[in-house]
Amino acid sequence: MLLGLNSALTQESKPLKHNPWSLIIYRPENSPELNDIRCWMTVRDAETGEDVTYTRLKAAYAWISTPKITHKYQRRYYLSGGMCMHINIRPGRYIFSFKTEPKDVFNFECENKGNWISNEFYYDTENPAKVIWVIPTANENGFYNGGWVISAHAPEYWKLTKPIQK
Repeated sequence: MLLGLNSALTQESKPLKHNPWSLIIYRPENSPELNDIRCWMTVRDAETGEDVTYTRLKAAYAWISTPKITHKYQRRYYLSGGMCMHINIRPGRYIFSFKTEPKDVFNFECENKGNWISNEFYYDTENPAKVIWVIPTANENGFYNGGWVISAHAPEYWKLTKPIQK
């Protein structure tokens, strides 16, 4: 019995290491209207270009208000404002992107009436990031203009996430 306790204590005292096949994608909160607009994730193999979104990774999500409770996705992988996506991914090199189609924008007024498309984010499990962010884009006046930016750097904040000018 004592041996089992010592073994448990030894295991608990080891420093935690980041799992290189685990990634968090965070979409911070924005205006209430923008929070409701989903952006849909696509992941491609960086070497072959093959869509591996549902074959090489598994994802669950959590709301920022309840970060310790994860939920399984029912169908497609997406993010709304105030969500974190927790991904377990097979070793390799990947290209992440996000997109919102015009039918999913609802009646949100902005310059871009077409698809809201993000940049492509290169991710290598040999040199992993722990967290990446999906941030809406804005014009030079600071108004949302219909697009997404994936970044390894946390965005600036006002009361809500400051959009990135693009």
